Amino acid sequence: MRLSEEQIERYWEQGYLLLPGLVPERRLAAYEERFVALACGEAPPAPAMKIMRDVMVVKGAVTPATPLHGVNKLVSFEDDAALYGYTLEPGLLGAVCSLVGDDLYSVSTNVFNKPPNVDGRHPLHQDLRYFRIRPANRIVGTWTAFGATSRENGCLAVIPGSHKGPLLDHGNPDWEHVNAGFFGIEPAGLGERVHVPMAVGDTLLFHPLLIHGSGHNRSDGFRRAISCHYAAADCESPGLDWRVREQARRIETP
Repeated sequence: MRLSEEQIERYWEQGYLLLPGLVPERRLAAYEERFVALACGEAPPAPAMKIMRDVMVVKGAVTPATPLHGVNKLVSFEDDAALYGYTLEPGLLGAVCSLVGDDLYSVSTNVFNKPPNVDGRHPLHQDLRYFRIRPANRIVGTWTAFGATSRENGCLAVIPGSHKGPLLDHGNPDWEHVNAGFFGIEPAGLGERVHVPMAVGDTLLFHPLLIHGSGHNRSDGFRRAISCHYAAADCESPGLDWRVREQARRIETP
């Protein structure tokens, strides 16, 4: 389940690593089914969980065909036993442990739901913007596709090697519709972006300083993915110990 030396070298050189078919499709189907039930109000969310509606729906720019068409993402599923199973996937843990060691915490969990007929873009950004814990090299993000992702439905795009630079200034992009918390970086001079199409179960590991984002969903279907960030237990943050925060969960690795 561990990464090879070549894969580890590629991750540190490029800032990301694509692992095909890492999470079994049958388990991903169960996670997606649970997400749909929560997003449609068929199951009660955990107290800390947030189900975020798309800004275009909130502002009345579009009328969603179903409740699911109005959801942008689900945040903080640490207290949902069904979804939290994703963070414990053996292949996922083996890969992450190869990069930052076996003493891990999950620190951020999301399900991304990019419906058709909304803007839904995520501007280029660095995930370290959302964390106070350091050092960056001891944090790894994971992003697993529920279904095929492509440029048509808004796959991820990355700027290889950008993790070697500093944390840049982020702000609100000058777009008509921007979802809450979707801060971005001025794209001029950042380097050439590479689009990363993925199949069901494919997983992208990425450094928290890697510049990445995603585009419009121009298809007739949804583009969905599940994500977690892991931090090594020896990370530090100013003020309160981050390990006792509500979202942090210690991972029991084999």
